[in-house]
Amino acid sequence: MLAGLTAFVVRETVTSPRPPALVATPATSDGHAEGGPEDGGHASPGRTPPAPNPDPALFDAATASAELPPGGEFTAQGGKKWTVVPGTAPAVGGVNRVTYTVEVEEGIGLVGGPEGFAADVTTILADPRGWIGDGQHGFQRVDTGEPDLRIRLTSQLTTRDVCGFSIPLEGSCATTEVVTVNVARWVRGAVSFQGALVEYKQYVVNHEVGHGLGYNHKPCQENGALAPVMMQQSWGVSNDYLAALGTDRVVVDGKVCRPNAWPYPTGSR
Repeated sequence: MLAGLTAFVVRETVTSPRPPALVATPATSDGHAEGGPEDGGHASPGRTPPAPNPDPALFDAATASAELPPGGEFTAQGGKKWTVVPGTAPAVGGVNRVTYTVEVEEGIGLVGGPEGFAADVTTILADPRGWIGDGQHGFQRVDTGEPDLRIRLTSQLTTRDVCGFSIPLEGSCATTEVVTVNVARWVRGAVSFQGALVEYKQYVVNHEVGHGLGYNHKPCQENGALAPVMMQQSWGVSNDYLAALGTDRVVVDGKVCRPNAWPYPTGSR
């Protein structure tokens, strides 16, 4: 059953970059989600938003930026079991190669089906604007054995169970072994991408796989520039908004970036 529910956030696990040997290291939660430390939340009438943001107007603007946009229906609750989508792809990129499977939670209804999700992920990871653009990272899709990384499309409520849930805004998460893509975001995208759903899908795959590779969040570096792919763009492209939500110790500095889906948006470096 599909339900277009109001969305919520999940915690995101990050680690240091994956070592060249590509051995998956345990990821530990540092309290930084697609929205940051778990001290955020919706402002209610007559209540000052929680620290570190003392400005209710800014907090409300930040929350509006981070809300799930309106759009199509998505699966609220799946079966909490994932099935590998059959199919493989040739190795792409550099010698530091990560094998990955594409998996979909049982019970998820999706336009294009599991095969469509798998095709999108495979295409994104093979793009020279992606992580392979540094000439070092590489990927190979497999459908048997034990992959280095499992990329999973997951229902809204299961995402909360997997990633944690306390800040009431929608997100996805990753460890160095499992990437969890929230179907609510996959179907609806993010306010910051202004309805460009294809670009958002590229972003969320690259962002979460970036965590799978071991990369941490980054704020907007230069006002008006393309956002770093590791910026929490599901929540916004303004450092002030992320600071208002208490994410990753981002500070209020007035910098606003443009949405960006790629680690190397101009091609291989």
